Amino acid sequence: MPSGRSSFVVVANRLPVDRVEMPDGTTAWRRSPGGLVTALAPVMQRHHGAWIGWTGGKDEKVDPFDEGGMHLVPVTLSAEDVELYYEGFSNATLWPLYHDVIVPPEFHREWWEAYVAVNRRFAEAAADAADDNAVVWVHDYQLQLVPAMLRRLRPDVRIGFFLHIPFPPTELFAQMPWRRQILDGLMGADLVGFQRPGAASNFARLARNRMGLRTRGDRIHLPDDRIVRAKAFPISIDVGELEQIARQPETEARAREMRAEVGNPAHILLGVDRLDYTKGIRQRLRAFGELLDEGRVSVDDAVFIQVATPSRERVEQYRVLRDEIELLVGRINGEHGRIGTPAINYLHTSYSRTEMAALFRAADVAVVTPLRDGMNLVAKEYVACRYDDTGALVLSEFAGAADEFRQAFLVNPHDINGMKDIVVDAMNTDDRQLGRRMKAMRKHLAAHDVNVWAASFLKALHAED
Repeated sequence: MPSGRSSFVVVANRLPVDRVEMPDGTTAWRRSPGGLVTALAPVMQRHHGAWIGWTGGKDEKVDPFDEGGMHLVPVTLSAEDVELYYEGFSNATLWPLYHDVIVPPEFHREWWEAYVAVNRRFAEAAADAADDNAVVWVHDYQLQLVPAMLRRLRPDVRIGFFLHIPFPPTELFAQMPWRRQILDGLMGADLVGFQRPGAASNFARLARNRMGLRTRGDRIHLPDDRIVRAKAFPISIDVGELEQIARQPETEARAREMRAEVGNPAHILLGVDRLDYTKGIRQRLRAFGELLDEGRVSVDDAVFIQVATPSRERVEQYRVLRDEIELLVGRINGEHGRIGTPAINYLHTSYSRTEMAALFRAADVAVVTPLRDGMNLVAKEYVACRYDDTGALVLSEFAGAADEFRQAFLVNPHDINGMKDIVVDAMNTDDRQLGRRMKAMRKHLAAHDVNVWAASFLKALHAED
């Protein structure tokens, strides 16, 4: 186990490991499959890095431990912390506010107080773990107060912050009762990273209008002569790893099996999302149902597979959403499905990366239509798996990925008629044009994988102002 403190510290809501049960009944830790872990693991190993995060359990005190070349420092959350800080302020206040108020955010003072207290706990853990003049990289909306708290504790460290979700325009952010405190918290960082240039502009505008600070380009000038930089760093995926899985003969065999299981239609349309109201699942299924109603497609032409990974099932809005979607799927299948061939195959479960790669290989059209998304890595995963330059990507213009994939079939997911036309267009476009579009997207993706993203952020963080 590395002794002393680390020169590179990551602070995130969750640790980069999942608890797994072994055959003998004991539990162990296994590295999470996420892209962030994949990108940062080599940096962590080079610098004997430390990762500060929550285990996912309640009232669980776990001593620091090593896993996969990383030193992991668990932060304990009580059952009350999970209810107020995580389910409350993070996911019922910040999440809806930052996603265009698709559902109304709730503002409760006790949630805010818990958010402050938990952020302080993370900041203190980071201050203890960081070596002199260390680099500390803080992640996401749950920890927006950590940069300023950490700077007060450890003015010697270099602090980066990256927001993985959208950052709202000033008119929406102004609703937040604690807007100034959150801005002050983020201003503790040397570099604040966003998914899209518009989000960085929103932040700079708030710095001017709400804090009276001078901005020039991507630089925000603070009264103490410190400079905070706000820039876009679009996140990506481990392209090589996913393409390698997609190319495996067993993955291709599973993809053919999947097509047979849904009746070998002319087209398989695929949606893959967390079950979340921001993802536009209801709108896309409604559009598909109307195409069937109008006779523009039939179950011989197209079958829709919708994977909806379980998410935040203790939160009432998510339970309501699940009921609404399942009711809609049942109605469409009742009207248009046949024995053994439902129009929509709805799967409320999680799948392995291998199974997902097979689904991406099986699908002729990926329908990625969030109402608002910071990036949406499903779009990138689909493109990574289409190594033969086949397939079509229908993509919401409100996903960060739309900035990069201009060759996708871009759609406004609020426009049901427009979405119907674009889905039909994607199904009917000739293979040669689809190949040109996919080749261009794959070329861009290969040059902008998750390692490039992490390296570009850290290079900007190390740069002198």
